[in-house]
Amino acid sequence: MTYPRKDSLGVGETFRDTILISTNGLIGTNWFNMEVNPYVDASLTLLDQPELTHLNNVLQFPFKVVGEDKNPLLDVIVNGRHIMNKDIVAPTSEIVITLKDENPFLVMNSDADTSLFGIYLTDPDGIQKRIYFTDNSGNQIMSWIPATTQNKKFKIIFPTYFEKSGTYSLLVHGTDRSGNLSGDLEYKISFEVIHESMISQMMNYPNPFSTSTRFVYTITGDAIPDDIQIQIMTVSGKVVREINEAELGPIQIGRNVSSYAWDGKDQFGDPLANGVYLYRVKTRINGKEIKQLETGADNYFHKGLGKMYLIR
Repeated sequence: MTYPRKDSLGVGETFRDTILISTNGLIGTNWFNMEVNPYVDASLTLLDQPELTHLNNVLQFPFKVVGEDKNPLLDVIVNGRHIMNKDIVAPTSEIVITLKDENPFLVMNSDADTSLFGIYLTDPDGIQKRIYFTDNSGNQIMSWIPATTQNKKFKIIFPTYFEKSGTYSLLVHGTDRSGNLSGDLEYKISFEVIHESMISQMMNYPNPFSTSTRFVYTITGDAIPDDIQIQIMTVSGKVVREINEAELGPIQIGRNVSSYAWDGKDQFGDPLANGVYLYRVKTRINGKEIKQLETGADNYFHKGLGKMYLIR
């Protein structure tokens, strides 16, 4: 390496300096060699500055560079959430993949780092394709955001449209710049896409309940219902509480657990008596009723009516 010339030393003076040397690519045993007042000719006879002896001007010692062996952390979210195996996702989706490597010296922030990932999608017909950042025509398929020394996360954004209804499989593996895999096993998950807009029966959970109960349901398609109403009734058919979409909380394609929890009180905030209550759900998209998604929960409903038990 090139080292700038320093000023001469006086009698009894000491010079100290720090030299930074990158050890990238130097895994294993290495030797550090330093020469003061070096030879400046090929025959090693002429010194930079004359002196009586050169023997004490040479320093040499070994050092070992240990490679990083810590696995980076891979994370995959679909439409802003972590999905479970066999979950339902929307036909129009966005898959975000992040790889976090804690090594501050090998930050993944260049185009070359895209080659460290393998992303494969298998469609309902069983055909697996590797997803590249650009297609053969140069059109961008996936974009990426470089890691920084602060967050150390390399992010891939993959917006896509699943053209067929059915079960897909996503496989993702990644490595850091040291060659460490993101784990012993690659990330692999299966999910279902249903193009038609449907909604399952809403199950209340827990049931029976004493303090509060939430609603669990599944929505398919690409559109969120613009009108949802839950009517809670006595066994005689009297409506005691109506819950609208605004109260229900955020809704997403796939499985939902309402952020709203019914506390067993009527429309005026008065506690209802213990007992059995019926409920029904009305849903619409663009003014049209949504088709029912058949699930195992259908056995708990009769003519569209669910049954809940309030026990204080």
